[in-house]
Amino acid sequence: MISFTLMIIFGAYILGSISSAIVVCFLFGKGDPREQGSGNPGATNVLRIAGPFAAALVLVFDILKGTVSVYLAFLVGVDPISIGIVAIAACLGHMYPIFFRFKGGKGVATALGCLIAMGFSLAGLLLGTWLLVVLITGYSSLAAIITVSLAPVYTVFFKPEYIFSVLMLSALIVWQHRDNIRRLSRGEESKIWKKGNVNE
Repeated sequence: MISFTLMIIFGAYILGSISSAIVVCFLFGKGDPREQGSGNPGATNVLRIAGPFAAALVLVFDILKGTVSVYLAFLVGVDPISIGIVAIAACLGHMYPIFFRFKGGKGVATALGCLIAMGFSLAGLLLGTWLLVVLITGYSSLAAIITVSLAPVYTVFFKPEYIFSVLMLSALIVWQHRDNIRRLSRGEESKIWKKGNVNE
C-alpha cells in the first residue's frame, strides 16, 4: 500500500507539471506566457495575453489537475495525511513543472482543485472569498493571498482532518506570492483586468 501511495504522489506531481497556460497559449498562437505580461503561467496572465476563453480553459485544466489527483487518492482509500501529500505534490508540479524547466505558476487554481475533492463546502467558501476580494479590490494576487490565509480557518470547521495539509499548502502559496506582497505594499501591483507588461 505504501508503494502504491508513493505512485499516486508521483503521478500527482507529473500531472501537476503539465502547464495548461503554456499549452493553451501555444494552441492559441500566443507564444510562451512566461515571456509575456507578468511572466507567470497562470489563468490571470493568460487572460491578459489571450483573452477570457483561453483563460477559462487554463483555469479549468489547472483545477482539474488538483481534483483528479486527490479524488483518485480518495478512490483507492489513501489516508488523510497521504491525501494531503498528494495535494501538495500536485501543486508542486504546477509550481515547479518537470516538463517546463521547473518554472511554473503559483498553484492557486490547482490547490482549489485539491480542496474541491476534499469537500465542496470548503471549496465553495474559498472560491467565494476569492471572488469577493477580487470584486472589491481588483487584485487577483491579493485575493489569492487572503483566500489561502483563511483556508486553514475554514478547514477547521469543515474538514479538520486536513488541517495540517492545508496549512502547508497555504504557506507554500503565500511564499509563491512573496513578490506580489512586496508590490502590493508599495502600491505597484496591477489589477486583474489591466493588460500589457504587468505583474501578477
